[in-house]
Amino acid sequence: MKTNQKSLYRVLSVIVLIVLAFLFLFPLYWIITGSFKTAQSINGTSPDWIPKEWVLNNYKKLFSRQPTALFSFSLPWMGKTAVSFGPKVPGAVRWLFNTVFMSLSAMVLTCVTASMAGYALAKKRFRGRTLLFTLIVCAMALPKQVILIPLIRQMSFLKLYNTILAVIFPTVGWPFGVFLMKQFSEGVPGEMLEASRIDGASEARIFTQIVLPMVKPGIGALAIFTFINSWNDYFMQLIMLSSTEKLTISLGIAKLQAENATDFGIIMAGAAVAAV
Repeated sequence: MKTNQKSLYRVLSVIVLIVLAFLFLFPLYWIITGSFKTAQSINGTSPDWIPKEWVLNNYKKLFSRQPTALFSFSLPWMGKTAVSFGPKVPGAVRWLFNTVFMSLSAMVLTCVTASMAGYALAKKRFRGRTLLFTLIVCAMALPKQVILIPLIRQMSFLKLYNTILAVIFPTVGWPFGVFLMKQFSEGVPGEMLEASRIDGASEARIFTQIVLPMVKPGIGALAIFTFINSWNDYFMQLIMLSSTEKLTISLGIAKLQAENATDFGIIMAGAAVAAV
C-alpha cells in the first residue's frame, strides 16, 4: 500500500513539474519562434505553433537600425560633449553591450564593497556597529521609489545623470549585499584571524588571503544576485537613461515597441535577444 502511495505521489509530482515547466517555458518558446515568423503568420487569426516558413527578416531589421559607435563616454567636466570611438554597430548591439557592461560593473563593484563592509561589521568592534547594521537591515525594506528623487538630484549634482554610471553606482551600495556578506563573514573563525595578527599579518593580507577564500560561496551567490538584479532593473534604467545610444536592451525593446506598434516580429526578435 505504501509503495503504491509513493508511486502515485511521484507520478503526480512529475506531472505538476511538467505543467509548471510548460507554463514557464512556453512564453520563451513563443517569443523565439515568433521572431522567425513572417508578419502574415504572426498577425494571422489561427496561430502557427511551429513556423511554416522560417525567416530572418525580423533580425535583419533589428540589427540594421540606428548604427552608432560601440564605445562612448562623457565626463562631468566635459559638459555635454561625449567621446565616441570603436566600430559602428547596430543600436541593438550597443544596447546589449551597455546592459552587459552595466551588469558586470555593478556585480564586481558590489562584491568588492559588500565583502569589505560585511567583514568589518562581522569581525570588527567599533562604536555604533549594531546601529549601523540595523539601519542597513531597515534599508532593505525600502523600495527604490522612496529614494528616487534624492537619487536623481544626487546624480544630477554629480553630472552623472543620463550615463551608465548613474545606474551602476546606486547598485554598489546594495544593503542586501552587505547583509549577505556579513552573515558569511560570521562563519570565519576569530581564532584564525587573531593568530594571523600575532604572526604579523596586516589587515589587508588577512582579508585577501584568509577571509575572501572562506566566503567564496557568499561572493558567488552575491555575484549572481547582483548581475540578475542589475540586468532586470528596468525602473532605474528608465529613470536614469534617456539618450538612444545609452539605453539598455530592456529600454531598447520598449523603444522598439513604441516605434513599431504593429510590427510584432521585430519586437519578438529584440525580446529573444534579451532573453537568450
